[in-house]
Amino acid sequence: MCATMARSNSDAQTCDEVISYERKKDRCLLDNMTFPQLALSPKTLQALQDMGFEEATPIQAESIPLILEGRDILGQAQTGTGKTCAFGIPLIERVDPEAAGVQYLVLSPTRELAIQIADEMHELTKYHEGIRILAVYGGQPIDRQIMALKKKPQIIVGTPGRVMDHMRRKTIRLDQLSGIILDEADEMLNMGFKEDIDIILADTPDSIQRIFFSATMPKGILELTNRYLRDPVHVRIVPKQLTVSNIEQYYIEVRESSKIEVLCRLIESERIKLALIFCNTKRKVDDLTEKLQTRGYSAEALHGDMKQMSRTRVMNRFRSGDVELLVATDVAARGIDVDNIEVVINYDLPQDEEYYVHRIGRTARAGRSGKAFTFVVGREIFDLKNIQRFTKSNIICTQPPSLTQVAETHVSGVLEQTRTVLAEGGYVNYLNAVEQFISDLNDTENGQPFYTTADVAAALIQQSLGDKLLQAKEIESVVPYEEMIARGKKSRSGDVSKRFAGNPAGRDFQTALINGDAIEDDGTDFQKKDKKKRKKNLEPGMTRLFLNVGDEDQILPAQIVKAVCSCSSLSGKQIGAIAMYGRYTFVDVPAEAAAQVVSGLSGQKIGKRPVRAEVSAAGKAAFTPEYKPSATSKNKDGRAKSDSYQFAKSGKGKRSGSKGDYKRTGKKSGKRP
Repeated sequence: MCATMARSNSDAQTCDEVISYERKKDRCLLDNMTFPQLALSPKTLQALQDMGFEEATPIQAESIPLILEGRDILGQAQTGTGKTCAFGIPLIERVDPEAAGVQYLVLSPTRELAIQIADEMHELTKYHEGIRILAVYGGQPIDRQIMALKKKPQIIVGTPGRVMDHMRRKTIRLDQLSGIILDEADEMLNMGFKEDIDIILADTPDSIQRIFFSATMPKGILELTNRYLRDPVHVRIVPKQLTVSNIEQYYIEVRESSKIEVLCRLIESERIKLALIFCNTKRKVDDLTEKLQTRGYSAEALHGDMKQMSRTRVMNRFRSGDVELLVATDVAARGIDVDNIEVVINYDLPQDEEYYVHRIGRTARAGRSGKAFTFVVGREIFDLKNIQRFTKSNIICTQPPSLTQVAETHVSGVLEQTRTVLAEGGYVNYLNAVEQFISDLNDTENGQPFYTTADVAAALIQQSLGDKLLQAKEIESVVPYEEMIARGKKSRSGDVSKRFAGNPAGRDFQTALINGDAIEDDGTDFQKKDKKKRKKNLEPGMTRLFLNVGDEDQILPAQIVKAVCSCSSLSGKQIGAIAMYGRYTFVDVPAEAAAQVVSGLSGQKIGKRPVRAEVSAAGKAAFTPEYKPSATSKNKDGRAKSDSYQFAKSGKGKRSGSKGDYKRTGKKSGKRP
């Protein structure tokens, strides 16, 4: 972790000059910092306590004091590290409930994230009176948002497109703004919102506080930093590379609603006698403990709200084995030192790689082996992949135990107990009773079927298990999140590019595509149309590039757009026609940026294949699916003329930035509304 001061008031300043010197912090102090140590108001502390948060994450511990001071921030941390509270808490502390007008604007790349941010900030204002927060985003009737804006919210959370719509309607005015926050700024640039961000930032007062949060630091972010931030502090959270050993690690993809059932099945199938179960909040710890106790398990809770006497009592019972399942938060579990814990279960995915290692390290002590299970819901699979990479461990995917597996485990347990009884010989006193019982069952005069000793033993096992398993239902299977996304992309690969047309939904589609969201199919048979030869004259001011990747590489146009934007200063709307074929792709870019794109893109990977980018024959008036670069005519440098072209021959002139979405065939679909 480091905090870096940057002084950059000139657009001409290079990206490397953003970081001028480092200010080192004591990582241990930041990792163990509680919210009361951050000098927050009692109302905010009470709200945090109700939300179940006990201590600040590293990004929160570093950012909150700086934002409270009014400093411009460039924060770099991965998703899931608590960035929302890192800027949400100081915003709640600094907002003036009595002042009219919008005081803080938070921009997010997607509507889902905007709603999530607004909901979390609403919880933070639980004990603050007069603070109003509103989320504005596309897909919701704008009239409803206009009515809500008349209540004069002090904090607005929104997507760039909808915020600009309100700015044009004068329903959102930024003249009294105190600060602006860009959350997931790198994703907004990847999705082509650079021009929108520039317009919004240009309309804000010069003296306001500006805060950027991003998981990565591409050139586009550093350029925004140079242009808009004043003496920013670069807060960077670098996860440590951690290792774990002697622990079998598994993860299970589940639905949130199925977690408790999967947990119970896991306890039964693994025959767990002593386990530690982690939740992220105190509220979740209490809820889960109550559910486990209701189902007949010996479970106790352990978290920071408990009195020390109660915590000591619970720990003593857990050490002695009187309590089989201990449900705890990360902070409360730090003092646990029990050598014979068999299994650690992450009921909630930890927010930090180090937390994961600390959690599973509670098992496999004193030379023993252990197991760790982690429940993963939806997009959390990507956070788990980060944990796996930084811990250098192999976390194996497994399925929830089935009813059959649970039943087999129970039967195996009964048989093992029976083996012990047989070895001890205490069953002799009951032989006569069993023999008499079987004789009575097989009385032929009653006309009943013939029963063997094995039949009687099986009936006794069934009686010992009860009807619980017979009444239970199988857990509904979950399609792995990555597989679900891959299926959606494959099903859309035939006609995905045509929806980049400049229709009213074109931009929403591009956003949904990059986010991996579900997109409805309009049923058009585009493959048949794509077989026809279509011509597309090169637009003035554009240069056509040749890339050696295509449909056969399972590449989507959105990946081409993202790759071009990441290696250049272009936004998504500045990229022209994209035509993808089996093994190659043509993409039109502004002539003045062609050299930058070719240089930056060559050698990079799109999907799994390294890219070779070259300038194609700009004078060719049309291209068809049958067209391939010719190797018969060579330039002086030995390359085919169709694969290389002099930049001086490409069209000149500056292209307007409002015609960026095109169909796969290269046919321009019109201006973006």
